[in-house]
Amino acid sequence: MNFTYPKNEKLKSKITIGLLFTEGKSVSKYPLRLVYKAGSFGEGEKIKMGVSVSKKNFKKAVDRNYFKRVLRETYRLNKHLLIDNLDQPYSFMFFYQTKDRLTYAEINTKTIQLLEKFLLQIKKEE
Repeated sequence: MNFTYPKNEKLKSKITIGLLFTEGKSVSKYPLRLVYKAGSFGEGEKIKMGVSVSKKNFKKAVDRNYFKRVLRETYRLNKHLLIDNLDQPYSFMFFYQTKDRLTYAEINTKTIQLLEKFLLQIKKEE
């Protein structure tokens, strides 16, 4: 398996991010929320993913950056769940939505549960 998070998988486009917030659908597994939208990006990419941690919950940038790093890492190690089961390109945005400071193991478990819940939801929609 390829456990990388290359630059072409990073969600950088302001237009795509704007579309996620206006037209995207959401799935949650406390304390994480995943906003997603189907759509093509060109260049044959299947996934674009970004992370966000609220300034309201963590005032210090050091803390926000830590949780963003953890979210990216848990995604990187578990993205095979998505790649193996998706048949069309998706863009995602992960949110960490609590003031609680969960451990890496807890966040990793919640990420796996969230991705499985997302896959079940898109199967229902089809």
